Amino acid sequence: MCKHDIFEKMKDENIFSVSAEIMEKIGFQEQKGCQWITAPLSQPWLHSRSRFAHKGDFGRALLIAGSRGMAGASVLAARACLRGGAGLLTVHAPSCNYGILQTAVPEAMVECDVEEDSVSSLDIKNLEKYTAVAIGPGLGKTDGAKQVLKQLLQFYRRPVVLDADALNLLAENPTYLEFVPPYSILTPHLGEWERLMGKAGDAKERLDVTRQFTAKHQLLVVIKGAYSVTVSPDGSCFFNTTGNPGMATAGCGDVLTGMLLSLLAQSYSPEQAAVLGVYLHGLAGDLALRKQSPESLLSGDLVENIGEAFQTLRGE
Repeated sequence: MCKHDIFEKMKDENIFSVSAEIMEKIGFQEQKGCQWITAPLSQPWLHSRSRFAHKGDFGRALLIAGSRGMAGASVLAARACLRGGAGLLTVHAPSCNYGILQTAVPEAMVECDVEEDSVSSLDIKNLEKYTAVAIGPGLGKTDGAKQVLKQLLQFYRRPVVLDADALNLLAENPTYLEFVPPYSILTPHLGEWERLMGKAGDAKERLDVTRQFTAKHQLLVVIKGAYSVTVSPDGSCFFNTTGNPGMATAGCGDVLTGMLLSLLAQSYSPEQAAVLGVYLHGLAGDLALRKQSPESLLSGDLVENIGEAFQTLRGE
């Protein structure tokens, strides 16, 4: 399917439909505030840029990520953040990842932690200069990482993106939930979801539990998978219509984290950032699949197609 065909298919939201069996499997219930994320829903949210804009107009993002052997996660998230349009990006990473990040993502600034192998502390005095923060990809669950997460949640009051080991640490330290800034975005896959919220009998129960969780804590939760669903504090549920099985590969979640961070940094509302980010992430995967197979698709392929995903959604 060519790019033009993809856009023509997206333009009519009524074209998208799935079987009752699939809706049952993913827990979709229209009468309970569920809706599909489509091009007509997402396209009006896209920001335009002034001819006189400068990098400071598009946010200052902070990504806290990486550990020894896991620099790739921070590289993928950082590249996705920059491809998503963030004006400035700083990556806080252990010093062992410094050379890799400076080489793989020269557009990003790197702030080295005092520890060699994992993060252990933050400069809390300078946190407020960032318009958005994400934490988790490749982070590890060391005592230092736990301390960094705690510092971030206690001293940064804007919405943050929590992914991967940040979610695992949150599950192990449930009292931290009290400090998560309102309207932060949590992005668990099913395993991380269960660690946070417990077992669910089926998708409908999982959705009900997530609604209760988001309402109680005033957070947004993106449950990743086929037809990823974004649940808002008011109970709205947005099921994604883009993406493919080739995206079931290492690093795709890191790419999503970077995209969400980028959109938050550019002053999209948390709900817009989550819904639009999930849609563009899946669309980048669909565009990448034109040159790959489901078996060969890599998370880095998504990063290289983020720009075309924006163009496609705009109808360019």
